[in-house]
Amino acid sequence: MEYRAAITLAANVGEGLRAAAGDVLAEARAAIEQPVEAEAVHDFRRAMKRWRALLRLIEPFVGAEARQLRDQARDLARALAGARNAQSALDALADLEKHGPALPIGSAARLRRRLEEIRRAAETTTLNSDMRSRIERALAEASEAVTRWPLAVLHFEDVARALARFYGRARRLVPADWQAASGEELHELRKRVVIHRYQIEIFEPLWPRYLKMWTAEAQRLRDRLGKHQDVLMLSSLTAPHQPLARWRTRLAPALEERKAAHAVAAERIAERLFLEKPKALARRLIGMAGVKATHLSEPSERRA
Repeated sequence: MEYRAAITLAANVGEGLRAAAGDVLAEARAAIEQPVEAEAVHDFRRAMKRWRALLRLIEPFVGAEARQLRDQARDLARALAGARNAQSALDALADLEKHGPALPIGSAARLRRRLEEIRRAAETTTLNSDMRSRIERALAEASEAVTRWPLAVLHFEDVARALARFYGRARRLVPADWQAASGEELHELRKRVVIHRYQIEIFEPLWPRYLKMWTAEAQRLRDRLGKHQDVLMLSSLTAPHQPLARWRTRLAPALEERKAAHAVAAERIAERLFLEKPKALARRLIGMAGVKATHLSEPSERRA
């Protein structure tokens, strides 16, 4: 079984985190070296999500530098966001078509062409030589910072508690009524789920079978909430005075149906993923690692 660099021994948790940091930075470098720009941008942005999640976990132990690197990573990813809104709408259209034609074939083709035009028009920042140089400098600075971090003195219990706090923050955002939850609320939940998904992955080697299932469940919730967001994006483009307003009447029923279906599916996954309380998760991780829990207090981010 192959793993990314991660925590393999609780007794050496700091060096596991340092190895994970080096791994994700190498992933980012490999991403921007790809010849196909669309793939390079997609893979780099994914690496930055993983990097930012790791920095959040490490920040309490290394201080402000981690926050600065996290902000830098966010800015680089945003600079390459380009046409993501139009692509999100295209993904929603594909989702609609998979569950029954919402439009006649000719109308669907015209709508797709219009979305592709919007996407091309939004592609203002490209992975050109200047942008690649900017990224390479940022990655070099990050790599140098990783070597300075005082991670060797970390205790596993502290890292487990930190992960449990982020899990608790996501858990608190789970809505009591999924169908009444706003798009913004579910989008915020998705962002927290993404953070948790990449953080829990770092712990996988300690209990592979259990934590690989946990990571997969977090990924499923992330994907389902992403599909919900895609539907909202397509719906927003059909609002009055928006580029796709002419298709609003025909698309609205199908969009509402898919939005509700994604919310129902996400609720089922969230019930499983967030069954455990943050304190229990921290204790479980510590138990898996064979470390005695000391002074383990209940995280404040408790689900209502």
